[in-house]
Amino acid sequence: MTGSHSFILLCGIGFLCFISYNLVRMPVLALFAESLGAGPEGIGLIVSVSTLTGVFLKLPSGALSDIYGRRLLLRVGILAFGLPPFAYPFVSDLHTLTVLRFVHGLATAIFAPSALATVADLFRERRGAALGTYTACTQAGALLGPMIGGWLVYAAGFSTTFVTAGVFGCMGLLVFYSLRLSPLPPNSRDKGLRPVLVEMWTGFAAIARNTRVLVTSSTDAAKMVANGALMAFLPIYGVAVGLNPGEIGMLFGMQGITSFLSKPIMGRVSDRIGRPPLILLGLVICATTFALMPRIADWPVLLLLSAGFGFGEAVVTSSSSALVADSSGPKTLGAGMGMQGMITDIGHASGPLLAGFLIARLNYEHAFAIIAGLQLGAAAIFWSTMRMRA
Repeated sequence: MTGSHSFILLCGIGFLCFISYNLVRMPVLALFAESLGAGPEGIGLIVSVSTLTGVFLKLPSGALSDIYGRRLLLRVGILAFGLPPFAYPFVSDLHTLTVLRFVHGLATAIFAPSALATVADLFRERRGAALGTYTACTQAGALLGPMIGGWLVYAAGFSTTFVTAGVFGCMGLLVFYSLRLSPLPPNSRDKGLRPVLVEMWTGFAAIARNTRVLVTSSTDAAKMVANGALMAFLPIYGVAVGLNPGEIGMLFGMQGITSFLSKPIMGRVSDRIGRPPLILLGLVICATTFALMPRIADWPVLLLLSAGFGFGEAVVTSSSSALVADSSGPKTLGAGMGMQGMITDIGHASGPLLAGFLIARLNYEHAFAIIAGLQLGAAAIFWSTMRMRA
């Protein structure tokens, strides 16, 4: 099987799995939590808890893929996409929902670092373009998921929506069994626990000393603070200004469409002109559009702002993942992608929690303005660090 064929299948798997994941996540999850009695802070916790799984597991799972090979970790991650959605119809209280969300978070925590490392392995010379194309495919799933979820929950209710998410995840598992990757590293199956832990620690230590990886990942995390806040509270804000769930799903869909169309192009641009300028540009766009959203009640204008945020997100993501891959050594590529995923997930998990805390005490406008300020601050720190290390 050629690298191009493997890449196409991996893009298809990512597409199906992220339809499944985002069909549950936006806008359905916040509305489902609210229907069970959650307030702003409770919604923030429930939306963020699945991301906390990634905080704990993305770095170890990325390092394990360096040791045991990508295929094993990919398989476990895809199972975590496909099975948990079938449990949601049986949830009737917030505590159970919180636990289920943590388990469901295993999907991206285990799958994402291995998938990104696989793409970086396949395309060493054109990483920006390849990573941009792959993340565009996952973004296409993230686009269709909220659109399907918003209209399904509006037309057929929560249970049908959750079962549909499970079906898409299982389709991703079927495609996975057609995927052929390089064999496991020599003697990896024979390693005992101690040598594996030592090898993992060596990878952790190498990445933890890599300033470019850490700063780039932290910059990406600042963008994800805003993304997490939108995921949790744009549905609630939308309902408050008179939108229905289908229209709210279209806001996320528009964000996904713009990101999907932009990522491959911006990845190629980053291959040619460099990563840092695009990361700075993307953060400024994200901060500006994010700060304006709670000042608008008109649906067409909110669609335009969602498109702008999606473009900014695409600019940052296509460049930051490639910069982390460029800055990681061949033997720590999985650990590098895992470190980026872990730090990014800290930001993603913090977004709903921070937004819920601020909205409960201030209002939407002030809460979103503070989070936009965090993004601009991260941009300034990134710019300063890249200049010092140039």
